[in-house]
Amino acid sequence: MEPKEIERGISVVGGPGISHPADCCVYLVDAKDELVMIDAGAGPGAEAILKNVRALGFDPALIGHLVATHCHIDHVGGISRIKEETGALVIAHEADREGIELGDRRLTAADLYGLEYWPAKIDVVLEGDEKTIRLGDLDFRFIAIPGHTPGSIAVAIDLEGRRALFGQDVHGPFSDSWGSDINMWRRSMEKLLDLEAEILCEGHAGIFRGKEVRSYIESQLRRYRHF
Repeated sequence: MEPKEIERGISVVGGPGISHPADCCVYLVDAKDELVMIDAGAGPGAEAILKNVRALGFDPALIGHLVATHCHIDHVGGISRIKEETGALVIAHEADREGIELGDRRLTAADLYGLEYWPAKIDVVLEGDEKTIRLGDLDFRFIAIPGHTPGSIAVAIDLEGRRALFGQDVHGPFSDSWGSDINMWRRSMEKLLDLEAEILCEGHAGIFRGKEVRSYIESQLRRYRHF
């Protein structure tokens, strides 16, 4: 699999088969005046992710912000290296700050992957349920979706009249060890459904479009109905 543009203005630059087997799907948004990266993979694939950015014709130095959707290592392990290379400012929610900045192996689930995690400083700390920040020429809506982890967030942007949603770990899983709450997750999924997104970029399951977006989220709600 190769890095590629999946929708005008959105590219996938990391993930199994693209950067490293332990990486989540890493997305890059072209916001004209800057690039915004959604998650950073587990760490060992950081160089490959940066190489993929270049392969698509982008300069990694233009990555102005890097969004950490939650504190698990497969999403944040590459932050330190990518931040060092690009100078990007990290955006994440306060509720997952301990995992990202202190690197607790339980909160980051690092032990499950058998990988070393290098803690990273959060530059833009999100609090509360929702915040909109203008990055480049796009408004990024950061929406708290606690459940998978306490500080899980989704990101929504409107591109040429189409709403794209980065809902990285819609599918779970859940564990008391990293603070999961299945009831909060159910409410969070209802929030995502209310957004009526036309494109869903999920952290492991790939890309969904049109009616597939609602169908996928509802399928996960059914899956954990009796959890």
